[in-house]
Amino acid sequence: MGLPTEAAPWFQSCLLTSRRPRRVGGPLQLLPCSDPGAVALRERAALSTASTEPMASQSGNGSTSLANSGRTAIPQPGHIEALQATAAYLMTPGKGILAADETIPHPTKRCEALGIASNAEFRRSYREMLFTAPDLADYISGVILQDETIRQNSECGVSMAGLLAGRGILPGIKVDRGAKPLAGYPGETVTEGLDGLRERLAEYVKFGAKFAKWRAVIRIGDATPTLACISANAHALARYAALCQEQALLPIVEPEVLMEGAHDIGHCEMVTGAVLEAVFRALYEQGVTLEAVLLKPSMVIAGQDCAKPASVKQVAAATLRTLRRHVPAAVPGIVFLSGGQDERLATTHLNAISNLAGSRPWSISFSYGRALQDPALNAWRGRSENRTVGREALSFRARCNAAASLGTYNDTMEATAHFD
Repeated sequence: MGLPTEAAPWFQSCLLTSRRPRRVGGPLQLLPCSDPGAVALRERAALSTASTEPMASQSGNGSTSLANSGRTAIPQPGHIEALQATAAYLMTPGKGILAADETIPHPTKRCEALGIASNAEFRRSYREMLFTAPDLADYISGVILQDETIRQNSECGVSMAGLLAGRGILPGIKVDRGAKPLAGYPGETVTEGLDGLRERLAEYVKFGAKFAKWRAVIRIGDATPTLACISANAHALARYAALCQEQALLPIVEPEVLMEGAHDIGHCEMVTGAVLEAVFRALYEQGVTLEAVLLKPSMVIAGQDCAKPASVKQVAAATLRTLRRHVPAAVPGIVFLSGGQDERLATTHLNAISNLAGSRPWSISFSYGRALQDPALNAWRGRSENRTVGREALSFRARCNAAASLGTYNDTMEATAHFD
């Protein structure tokens, strides 16, 4: 593939600046600086020329499938079939995943904005309110919990995981310990939490968790992301996924490309492609069974401060094009994160992606946090008399997004909301 015209000056300018030795799927090479356009182009070039260790090949429908490089497969445990069944359950058509895994500072900040004091008991009560919405199981197949929540019990003494399981909703668990500064690369982060992860996963299984999630954070800037940042986060995601499969937990892999910044949608598409290439190469190298993995990506979208926001059709087209190019067909499902989008816009984008013409080798749905929870929190406001209206707000947004995952959402559905 030739160098895109618009990327050529960008790439050439990188060659004239800081050059660092890096290894990309083969012998040590002198690579240009950290410009994201150059990163994407170098990744693709390295993958296409590494004849001794091919990463992926394009199938007839434009999707990516792993090539057979002659590498000896790591023996897979007998529970891989059970993990595939878990993936299929989570990807039940017309259902999605509720992400209720925010670390303590995040819900605290949102509560303070509403004048609500946040403590452990408040958070327990809030999440129990969410999990007991009457028809939640009609639209939600799984809930991602946080360490604090999976250790708590409901008012009736049943564990939170047990409460969900009793309603036919699979409990999951966030297992990473957050994004930390990446040494030597100011402004970039790597997600930590691999130390002691095997033991923590075994403990979460005893608590009833059926799947797990790990989030990597990629920022787009003038000189970011660097190859070092992409590589470090991809490796951590792959090690996490391998440990999950070892411990009979289905891994959800979340490489989030943040919306923060003034980048346009083309820039986001280029970076997202490079990140996905690196993630699936790392999963392959670590012997992860892709049929027992779910991907939780961000949509390809312009930065929040971009002077030319992308249209809904542009977001849908760029997102699906990027996924077809970089996500292997073996992956059973993709659940999008909302990434700070307004709740209605996140639903509209999902619906547009679902309606876009063309074949898709994987199922698609949603795994939203704030886009599902914020209306419920605003309606509830920590008051016992508002529990019913809070539950209705959550159920309503879940119903809208369930419809969007099937491509049947429309604006008239919003007129049925009566919980404000």
